[in-house]
Amino acid sequence: MTTIEVLPDDVLLAIFDFFVIGNQDRPINGAGNGMDLSSADKEWAEWWQPLVHVCRRWRTLVFDSPHRLDLQLYCTFGTVTRKNLDIWPALPLLIKNDDVFHTPVDDLTSVFEHSNRIRQINLGCDTISQFEKVWAAMQVPFPELTNLILGRSGDTGQSPSETVTVLLDSFLGGSVPRLRHLIFIGIPFPGLQTLLLSATHLVVLHLSDVPHSGCISPEEMVTCLSVLTSLRYLSLGFESPQSCPDQESGRYAPPPPTRPVLPTLMRLWFKGANEYLEDFLARIDAPRLYQLEMTFFNDIFFDTPQLIQFIGRTLKFNPPNEAHVTFDIREASFRLQSRPSNFTVTILCGEPDWQLSALALICTSFLPFLSATETLYIEEYLYSNSKLDWKNGIENTEWLELLFLFTAVKNLYLTKEFESCISPALQELTGGRMTEVLPTLQNVFLEGFRPSEPVQEGIGQFISGRQLTNHPITISSWDRNPKQGRSLEVDG
Repeated sequence: MTTIEVLPDDVLLAIFDFFVIGNQDRPINGAGNGMDLSSADKEWAEWWQPLVHVCRRWRTLVFDSPHRLDLQLYCTFGTVTRKNLDIWPALPLLIKNDDVFHTPVDDLTSVFEHSNRIRQINLGCDTISQFEKVWAAMQVPFPELTNLILGRSGDTGQSPSETVTVLLDSFLGGSVPRLRHLIFIGIPFPGLQTLLLSATHLVVLHLSDVPHSGCISPEEMVTCLSVLTSLRYLSLGFESPQSCPDQESGRYAPPPPTRPVLPTLMRLWFKGANEYLEDFLARIDAPRLYQLEMTFFNDIFFDTPQLIQFIGRTLKFNPPNEAHVTFDIREASFRLQSRPSNFTVTILCGEPDWQLSALALICTSFLPFLSATETLYIEEYLYSNSKLDWKNGIENTEWLELLFLFTAVKNLYLTKEFESCISPALQELTGGRMTEVLPTLQNVFLEGFRPSEPVQEGIGQFISGRQLTNHPITISSWDRNPKQGRSLEVDG
């Protein structure tokens, strides 16, 4: 019987390679707010350690191939000491710690003494003093750094809204030539522009909960992005509508006659004021963009000419054939989809009547894109933990104003919550008005509908009236169970 001991070195290395494929430059995992580290990440970083304890031959083979096998050491504050590092070769380091508050300054300093070996950093802070402690320890070059996550470590109710005192030009030595993933959460870092202009190989840029003191204008942001020729994912989110001081003066600087091209950008996520996004999108082109997600605060005047123009000239859409109108207790969203492309607009508000009127206004703005939309979903968020309260305060005309915009829809999907809300509105349609709303509708899919059960009175009356106008509609069941991976439609 052949045993593994007789395998040559190149075959053993090929077997070891399977543990490395797909994990090159993988960032330390961040869930939720980006600061939590799952045990799987530690196991991934230390996958090779059991191998070196098998036998001397395996140990030598592994340590002779550190680059091929992507060997790294996973470290937290308190574990990085000269003594425990001396037992291993000088391998790249992955630094992660949630609790900077209880970390002595000397411990921080000892970690960053090895800055020339640190490949990934994931640090969580809660206060300005903690941020300043980190900044002070990171005023040195990190030539091997590929992934950097800095932000709040937990939901403490504290927000670092003041300006951090930091030597801007010397942060990370003033240059991050290998940085590929940058995630800042709630960081008031006015020197961001200097950092980004040196990160020319950046692939992922995630800036969320940007406070007032850390705002960067649309013009400055575009200047930074124009040198990031490898950027694929951009996430830019502000802490509040007042996060950008330029908004207070009314307008930003006018856009230039020519727009920089972001050649590799595929996904763009934004949260903030409508005016900021308008000015930002007027300044860029992104020919490979296929996903655009926008979240606006609820006190905006929704006016989006630049957004419409940007989508028209940029997104690689086939005509979007599917629309989702989705509600939750704190927000409502509208998504147009033409797989794999889609764009989503979310409004942060909790009042049902404002949610409905805001989404009707949004859909009106996107009217040119609705002409090919044949499928419409009206639903609550699938994983919402709170029950929606839509029983009072909504006029039937508000629902009809929304439905009136979807002139090409053939298939309408309704969850149970909104079947009962929309039914009274449809009941008001009589005579010639019967085909004014959803004139091409052919199928209604009701969540949990059973053929043996009656439908809501208003929907039944609407379907009977359409039958008389020679525009018949079929009712079918819609199973929204996410475990099936797709909706199951059953003819009624």
